[in-house]
Amino acid sequence: MAKNTAPYGSWVSPVKAELLATAGIGIGDAAPYAGGICWLERRPLESGRNVLVVRSANCTTCDLTPAGFNVRTTVHEYGGGSFVSFGSTMYFSNFTDQRLYRQIDGGEPEPVTPEPSKPWGWRYADMQVTPDGSKIVCVREIHSEDGQVDNELAVLTADGSAPVVTIASGYDFYANPRISPDGKQLAWICWNNPNMPWDGTELWLADLAADGTLANARMLAGGLTESVTYPTWGPGGELVASSDRTNWWNLYRLHDGKIEQLVDMPAEFSGPAWVFGLSFFTFLPDGRIACIVNQDGFDSLALLTPGKAELEPLLLDYTVLGSLHYHDGKLLMVAGSAEKPSAVILFDLETRQVEVVKQSMTVDITAAYFSIPEPIAFPTENGQTAYALYYPPVNPDYEAPAGEKPPLLVCSHGGPTGQTNASFSYSMQYWTSRGIGVVDVNYGGSTGYGREYRERLKDNWGIVDVNDCVNAAKYLVARGLADVNRVAVRGGSAGGYTTLRALTWTDFFKAGASYFGVSDLEGLVKDTHKFEAQYLFGLVGPYPERKDIYDERSPVKAVDNISCPVILFQGAEDRVVPPSQAEVIVHALIRNETPYAYLLFEGEQHGFRKAETITRAASAELYFYGKVFGFEPADEIETVEIHNME
Repeated sequence: MAKNTAPYGSWVSPVKAELLATAGIGIGDAAPYAGGICWLERRPLESGRNVLVVRSANCTTCDLTPAGFNVRTTVHEYGGGSFVSFGSTMYFSNFTDQRLYRQIDGGEPEPVTPEPSKPWGWRYADMQVTPDGSKIVCVREIHSEDGQVDNELAVLTADGSAPVVTIASGYDFYANPRISPDGKQLAWICWNNPNMPWDGTELWLADLAADGTLANARMLAGGLTESVTYPTWGPGGELVASSDRTNWWNLYRLHDGKIEQLVDMPAEFSGPAWVFGLSFFTFLPDGRIACIVNQDGFDSLALLTPGKAELEPLLLDYTVLGSLHYHDGKLLMVAGSAEKPSAVILFDLETRQVEVVKQSMTVDITAAYFSIPEPIAFPTENGQTAYALYYPPVNPDYEAPAGEKPPLLVCSHGGPTGQTNASFSYSMQYWTSRGIGVVDVNYGGSTGYGREYRERLKDNWGIVDVNDCVNAAKYLVARGLADVNRVAVRGGSAGGYTTLRALTWTDFFKAGASYFGVSDLEGLVKDTHKFEAQYLFGLVGPYPERKDIYDERSPVKAVDNISCPVILFQGAEDRVVPPSQAEVIVHALIRNETPYAYLLFEGEQHGFRKAETITRAASAELYFYGKVFGFEPADEIETVEIHNME
């Protein structure tokens, strides 16, 4: 069949904006539960409510979380580790009041922690139940009336009959409390500002008494320049954790009182601890370790036998893996790829077959409309190499007029300590199926390429990331894959900062889209939550000693340099990057009569969750690019007011 000829950006696409929000659900952590399994679903059509779903041993599936409850903790603001089970009893943190609740056999949840005195109070995460089921050890975050925030390890009775008791304190942050199989020891991770958990942490071990108190606490590994993460107990009482002491997050074990490296590979067996509850490796009953291996931006699955250096690959048709657990002869995990939406799957260790338990969405669009990413490595500053995933424009019904080159969106991921991956995403296909190319950049500072690559961003946020985004685009322009006059930069949160910094520090990009992006580094360091209060000390410099650098790299201080149109999206209730960060940019654009659009969404926090918000933001951004780059989207889109544009 002959293709229609139409300009890039104007192609008719089956990937509608509504699909980005309504085509499926978000799948969070998965775990064994009461002889079956459970997983967390984030439902945009329920205002982003998080619901625990259970599949029993007889394969029947039902919601465990009743209406009126939202399984989500806000410890560290980012949360994670919001539930844990013991037998058929589920314990979870409820978003509205941040109390822990107990739900027995799927019955009505009942609180087991005190009612908070709003807007202050207590938050709980990363819970572990003692082997006898009597107590819960967890991370507790205490918010005081004067704004003071304290983090600690705490213990409480599983039925809530006694007060919550502090068992470890004194460090700024705690994570991963893990109880040994015999219930007699507790391992955990802790660290102090200005370090983040990927900079330097300490692994501690203590004796755990029957009443939940600790004794004989001692540090096993870690320090200011070593990131130790995710301690995990084996069935025989062996403790394994990951460490980046040799540049890569590899696995180590405590063996005969000594730390012993289990695997030595240029690959990551862990990731950045932005949230609680992550699981990158798990023990089998025979002592072998199933592990996720991240290499060159893709995940794979393997088995490791302690004492043997070589890994046994487990072939999976998935390249993005997480939440790995052992369950009844199978490996339970959340998995996806560029062609397969995120799903809860079971991998049978004997037959090596995969069962898809729950898929995040049903894909009714033919694969011919989907762009498959090409991993690229490209030259950047100082003779170094950086990495990205390139998604070319794809639509089987269309071709562009001869000689026309497509617009390009350069995506800068959040974090900035994080990694973009090749997971199935309608948000990528939304652009490519309309004739717009996308390059998703793993700039210097991203995880997945070792500590040295991660530390390229040390003292250089706003420089290395921007250079890598510019050089990714230049690389594709040089290959003839993009129109140099129609290149936009976009990103959210830290990626929004890179976007705004690129627009004020370079004149390469012709448009920008910032989603809740940081504009004022000094404002951020003064007005952000405890977890990231000193994050910028490592990315930019100590504050206030180097206030000059904060001023120099803050987009708001150089907003007069913005010479191209900008669209900004912001959640009205964002505590991580408050609306003031967007509004200072808006006020400057108004003053300078620079084209801009600003969309503020009530009820949204850091990262949009509501279906109507997600839909409106995507269509508004497309409308904006159409006006700026001179194409007419085929979609019917509600008008966006672009100020100062002729």
